[in-house]
Amino acid sequence: MQTAADAGDAAARLAAVPAGHRVALVDPRFVGHVHALRLGLTDPRFPAAAVPGALTAQPEARGALMRALRRATAAVGAGAPVAGPDADAAPEDRTVPGRIAVALEAEGTAVKRPELGSLTAAVPTDAGARAAAESARDQVDDEAVRLRSAVKAHDGFFTTYGISPYSRYIARWCARRGLTPNQVTTASLITALIAAGAAATGTRGGYVAAGILLLVSFVLDCTDGQLARYSLQYSTMGAWLDATFDRAKEYAYYAGLAIGAVRGGDDVWTLALGAMVLQACRHVVDFSFNEANHDAVANTSPTAALSDKLDSVGWTVWARRMIVLPIGERWAMIAVLTALTTPRVVFYALLVGCSLAACYTTAGRLLRSLTRKARRTDRAARALADLADSGPLAQGVAAVAPGLRGGFTVPVVALLGTLVMIGAALFLPYGSWLTVAAAAVYALLSGLAVARPLKGALDWLVPPFFRAGEYVTILVLAARSDVPHAVPAAFGLVSAVAYHHYDTVYRIRGGTGAPPQWLVRTIGGHEGRTALVAVLAAVLTHTSGFTTALTALAAAVALVVLVESIRFWVSSSAPAVHDEGELA
Repeated sequence: MQTAADAGDAAARLAAVPAGHRVALVDPRFVGHVHALRLGLTDPRFPAAAVPGALTAQPEARGALMRALRRATAAVGAGAPVAGPDADAAPEDRTVPGRIAVALEAEGTAVKRPELGSLTAAVPTDAGARAAAESARDQVDDEAVRLRSAVKAHDGFFTTYGISPYSRYIARWCARRGLTPNQVTTASLITALIAAGAAATGTRGGYVAAGILLLVSFVLDCTDGQLARYSLQYSTMGAWLDATFDRAKEYAYYAGLAIGAVRGGDDVWTLALGAMVLQACRHVVDFSFNEANHDAVANTSPTAALSDKLDSVGWTVWARRMIVLPIGERWAMIAVLTALTTPRVVFYALLVGCSLAACYTTAGRLLRSLTRKARRTDRAARALADLADSGPLAQGVAAVAPGLRGGFTVPVVALLGTLVMIGAALFLPYGSWLTVAAAAVYALLSGLAVARPLKGALDWLVPPFFRAGEYVTILVLAARSDVPHAVPAAFGLVSAVAYHHYDTVYRIRGGTGAPPQWLVRTIGGHEGRTALVAVLAAVLTHTSGFTTALTALAAAVALVVLVESIRFWVSSSAPAVHDEGELA
């Protein structure tokens, strides 16, 4: 920390700081909480940020900071209020840091101004104002506010009342010992994998241990985000780990339960894969709807207005959050049922609970879409096209096909293609080449569906239809093959493909765009993989080669998408964020 004599001296001192370092300006008269400064000056997610009396700039914003500071040098003394034309400005903008923050914004550099709530941050100009600021500061417990703000504002009932009341203290304990959110996230994954291993033993003791360990894993899963918010340790690696490990933990646990059930004489692999498919399709419904309406113009809906009114009635908020079976409630249900019942019961409960939740959430989204006056933006259409995951076959059709007309034509065509594909896999003789023909029809209709930008009211349904078409086809063909270990192999294939789809979502959310087109082409797109599995079923009918082929395909897809995903998330191009997680 250095004290500058005036604005010119501050500019000189900042210029001497190595280029790769963050810098900050703090008015010497600042009065406030330490955590207010921490929120304003240490959050790594924003190029520039400010609180009253303080301003920070990361390396990418330092050039703009220096230009603004030099322009202000002649007009502003060392921390003196800015007089003249700025006299009507807010008090925090009449200090050196405040004036520079306004200049940065005028130049086009976004300055994050975090919500401080009850925290104090002020620059008093006289003794009375200083006494008032100090009194306000002393009346609020800085650490208590910091602990409360470490917990997500909106979470599920079980997480809010069953986990967060004590997990926040675990987060503080971790922070005081120098542990990072990434380390806690990794510990959560390891604990869940051990839980899956315990479930795979197929013994009652193993199931009880698995249920307990799964809950411990979830506590750690909550703790990592709370630790990130408590200590403001957001990172690119943290975004990747937190975004993907929840799915890895849950699906690994499903596999552990299926292995344990087989050891007990009950093959539930089809149920396990069905639960995974249902959960993944639920997520893509949420993702697609949110991306379609992320920046919609005239985004109004009577259904949304009713939801806002219900939010004012406390019990309806919790009821609506619980009915969607969010991750806290879902994991608690899985843990308890694992310990007390059998894997088959666990999967039946998951399938029933997630089906009801999917019906509820999808119905609500359909009502909002049909009653909303919204014009989809180009950004939303691009996101939906990326989520569609169209490969060379569908893209080839889209390149030569005329765009479909009509407000609901696109989702109807996508749904028709999905029904043709799933219907063929279900009802045609297993291994029939007619199923391959159905896959060709599916590819054709998939291309027609994406031939025009997805800007219709219900076009957000296209990616979920494609996910269901691919995942359910793989599930059905593997289950009908009567080949040993075909369904576990299909479980691995769907896991690899689902990882690619989740990776696409989190890249879009981070503002860096979808994975590169070469990756999508290499792994075939949804229609290419579906057609390939249909061909394999026809060529390798009722032979162990089908299992081998599914396993090889799963390994190939996993290798390509993991290598590219890891390269991206550890690179400087990835966003410095910490995923807040999904209720579902």
